[in-house]
Amino acid sequence: MERLIQITADGSHTIAIPDMHVTFHSLLGAIQESVHVYINNGLHHLPADLHAISILEMGFGTGLNALLTLREAIALQRNIYYQTIEQYPLTIKEAASLNYPEQLGEPDLEPFLQSLHTSAWDQDVQLHPCFTLHKTHVSLQEAVFSQSFDLIYYDAFAPSAQPELWTTAIFTKLFERLNPGGILVTYCSKGDVKRAIKAAGFVLEKKVPGPKRKREMVRAKKRSL
Repeated sequence: MERLIQITADGSHTIAIPDMHVTFHSLLGAIQESVHVYINNGLHHLPADLHAISILEMGFGTGLNALLTLREAIALQRNIYYQTIEQYPLTIKEAASLNYPEQLGEPDLEPFLQSLHTSAWDQDVQLHPCFTLHKTHVSLQEAVFSQSFDLIYYDAFAPSAQPELWTTAIFTKLFERLNPGGILVTYCSKGDVKRAIKAAGFVLEKKVPGPKRKREMVRAKKRSL
């Protein structure tokens, strides 16, 4: 499967897969999309007094969401356990070409970006006192979780490319691993996706603004007990 590094509108990199006609991020800006969807509308919507946070990410990809979350963990001094699922990881060479620290103006993040990609799979790895990574090299359908989560970043390829990952069955599996009061966020706001999320038991927030030039995104919650 051919993968090409591509520059998005905000100067940050994404990965394009020509055969699937998909990119890992919005071409309008990889960093701006990830910050808007997963950090500003996900992580920052957790209760401020929740200092030990568990996050599940579907789609590790370039490691951008993980890097931004690690950056927030350090800045806010909040302990984050971050489990991420990726069936087809980037090579070390591909990861070394990504320009996120440069585009963020934070060169000190470069070692963290590389550690995200070089860390061992299927075990806990502490990258910082505030951030523990667990990369799971498996498909979401086959994944077995040993814990529950406060926040889910759902960043799979679009339903047109991977329809099997946007079903009620998939979202039910995630709902069952989410703590009461927990949140799921995703960039995709298609009607059938929202219906699948709702059918799994989530409560959808209405009209959450999407990233640049996108009318909506989805933030869904599991009711508190």
